[in-house]
This record gives sequence, structure tokens and C-alpha cells, in this order.
Amino acid sequence: MQYHDSSDMKYLAALKKSAPAEYKKFMDYQDVVSREDGEIPRRYRELIAIAVALTTQCAYCIDVHTSAAREQGTTSGELAEAVLIAGAVRGGGAVAHGLLAMKLYNDPDAGHGHALDPA
Repeated sequence: MQYHDSSDMKYLAALKKSAPAEYKKFMDYQDVVSREDGEIPRRYRELIAIAVALTTQCAYCIDVHTSAAREQGTTSGELAEAVLIAGAVRGGGAVAHGLLAMKLYNDPDAGHGHALDPA
């Protein structure tokens, strides 16, 4: 059994049936990606969605938005660049948090590590 499989999308119907109002609101919110009348062209919206999906590690989002990006004329080169940009930004977050670790290491009073001590 695979945890992430494209066929899992069939379970959206169960979500819709079980929570119709919330499902509608969620799907309405998702329409922001597929807008055709925004300042950002649809193709770029899909590339942004892919980059976000990569950083949040949403396999289903990657599936849906990669298909939509292909339909919008995205090239494999554009996709590859989006993938690597997302990786660089995600890696940048690790470095940014690394700076915090360095700060806390070099200035122990800057953090609250002692707050975990029950004494």
C-alpha cells in the first residue's frame, strides 16, 4: 500500500459528503491558484503552487499543480528551476534557523532553554 497515490483524490467525495459547507469554502479558497484574471498569469500561479507544495511536501498538491502547469504551457526547464528555487528557499530556512542556534550557543542568556528546567 502506498500512502500517497493519485487515486486517493477519489476520497475528496467523502470529505464533501461529510462536511459540505467546509468543503465548499476550502474549494473556493483553492480557486485563487486557478484565477485567470489576476495580475499573475495562471502559468506562474501554478509554478508558485508547485514550489509551495514542494516546501510543504504535499504530494497531492504536487500532482495537481504539476498537471495544471503542464496544461498551461509550463516547460520542463521552468519546472526544474521552480524545483531548485524551492529547494534553495527551504534550505535558506535551515540556515536562518541555524543563525538562531548560533546566537543561542554564543549567548546562552538570549534563549529560554532554562525554562524547561522544572526547578
